[in-house]
Amino acid sequence: MSISTRVGAYLDAQSIRYDIVNHAHSDSSLGAAISAKILPERIAKGVMLEDHEGHHWMAVLPANHKIHLHELQGQLSADLHLIDEAQVYQMFSDCDPGAVPAVAQAYNINAIYDEALANLDDIYLEGGDHETLIHLTGDQFGKLMKDTRHSRFSGAAFH
Repeated sequence: MSISTRVGAYLDAQSIRYDIVNHAHSDSSLGAAISAKILPERIAKGVMLEDHEGHHWMAVLPANHKIHLHELQGQLSADLHLIDEAQVYQMFSDCDPGAVPAVAQAYNINAIYDEALANLDDIYLEGGDHETLIHLTGDQFGKLMKDTRHSRFSGAAFH
């Protein structure tokens, strides 16, 4: 499949420079890190949430982190819960199931990213399938996230 057409068009329209990294099939962002030989803290995953008013949010955090939902709820002053998989598949119909690109802007979804991603030299995002990553320099990631809220809302998970 390669990267989502919608994501590629958005990145191009915003003049965000990126590279494509192909890897063996994986079923998760951690699996993609292993397959592509990239440190998991450099892969940004998108977790889809819904607030008490029905607004959708994408929380962007490192692949090896776990979201602290209670902390994020306090920061956003919202009651949040995970969106069920069937709804996520509908929202990202141009992507393979389970391969959500952490580019909420391309889908007009509210986003917040974890500050653990803020100072990395290189960041990788799911491309929309299970065999492609989008590589951004730290500067290009900053450009992508320039108008996006950020805070600390995750911590390293042990696998």
